[in-house]
Amino acid sequence: MSNNKNEFWNTSIENIKNGYVESKEHYKCLICDEVFIKGRIYDIDSYLYDAKKAIELHIKNTHNSMLDYLLNMNTSYTGITEVQRELILLITQGLNDKEIASKLGVAASTVRNHRYKLREKEKQAKLFLAMMDLLSENTSKSISKMDNEEICDAHNSATTLDDRYNITDKEKIQTIKNYMTEEGALKNFPSKEKKKIIILEEIMKNFSKRKIYSEKDINKILKRIYGDNATIRRYLIEYGFFDRSKDCSKYWVKE
Repeated sequence: MSNNKNEFWNTSIENIKNGYVESKEHYKCLICDEVFIKGRIYDIDSYLYDAKKAIELHIKNTHNSMLDYLLNMNTSYTGITEVQRELILLITQGLNDKEIASKLGVAASTVRNHRYKLREKEKQAKLFLAMMDLLSENTSKSISKMDNEEICDAHNSATTLDDRYNITDKEKIQTIKNYMTEEGALKNFPSKEKKKIIILEEIMKNFSKRKIYSEKDINKILKRIYGDNATIRRYLIEYGFFDRSKDCSKYWVKE
């Protein structure tokens, strides 16, 4: 994995809506790191596209839509309930309130109440973002930057967000130094939750997004890192770094 999660959280709302960031040389997908080089022509389904159109099609064809991706993120990130998530999905399908109420098995007044709550969240979010922007402008640094350290962002697919993820860049560097060799092998697996997360995230650098792995593939890579590969594999699933098919025959990096 790259530092894409930092790029995701530090970019503009407009870029998150688009699903990609633009540099002088390329466009890069915020979800999977796929890069489209400016000036290059891409053949997609026998049609030719420039880099910008190609990444727009990539977002649509590979990730469905940014709205779909955002709605499927951990609710600790989005701040919405499961019912509100379902409501937004049904609204995007063009259903009216009566149809939505029927789908959700609730009264139309309940749908109206959820609409009201979502509107209040929208207003709060705008004010909060304005306050954070003003804070950054007044102090010339983001809220995550302390005097000598910076709070790191959790990976986007984290299953549960709590104090375990309150990790600074210095803690991360020191933990990796203490538990891993320069060759990337794990000396021993930490017992403390914060340190587990740091080590698991470091181990994930050995895997690629949008690639399907067999259990044998996973074990082969993990054995080079640590003898008890089964434990590491289990934690990678448990902490939301990896997902797998029901029969455990296929594994992939969660995005």
